[in-house]
Amino acid sequence: MDPAQIDAAQLVVEPATPPRWSDAERVFGTRGDPAHCWCQWFFADSDVSTTAGAANREALRAQVQAGPPPGVLAYLDGEPAGWAAVAARPGYSRLARSQVLRGDGAEEFADPGVWAVTCFVVRVGFRRRGVAGALLDGAVAHARAGGARVVEAYPVDVAAKGSVSSAELYHGPLSTFLAAGFREVRRARPARPVVRLDLRGPQL
Repeated sequence: MDPAQIDAAQLVVEPATPPRWSDAERVFGTRGDPAHCWCQWFFADSDVSTTAGAANREALRAQVQAGPPPGVLAYLDGEPAGWAAVAARPGYSRLARSQVLRGDGAEEFADPGVWAVTCFVVRVGFRRRGVAGALLDGAVAHARAGGARVVEAYPVDVAAKGSVSSAELYHGPLSTFLAAGFREVRRARPARPVVRLDLRGPQL
């Protein structure tokens, strides 16, 4: 079967709860950027160097154990295939200092009703099979269940950037968010828009 023709119904997305920690470990793996970062970049004082993998792994494990789930996991035919980090935006303390969010005041950033999708990891062998889109849908559902009014993200505009490595796409491509109904609200850098989905109704 052509991987591009995988039926989306075969993809299931679940919150990253403690019983699913071993599945998260399989998604992040032992090599490459995911195994170094473990989606810790947006937290204060995090280190994503090649020597920080073990500490970041333990940090994510602690976040999963403590709850609420800091992300969602995608399964294809029962096999863990991908991860998306999503949480209330105030928890991402480093994000508050990012140039991508330039212009947001401290009071606005502290709004717990705004959630952020910050990171995608799709396992080798599961790419180009609709996993990222399913993860985004699951992340939005998870945010909604957690009380989010707005879901925000910071994707990469591949067309504006030109050449993009797979490592750079951990924020997700802009096209995936637009297809899910997100709307661009501003752009502090040429290839890094800020997109939002208003869960209350009409787009912001």
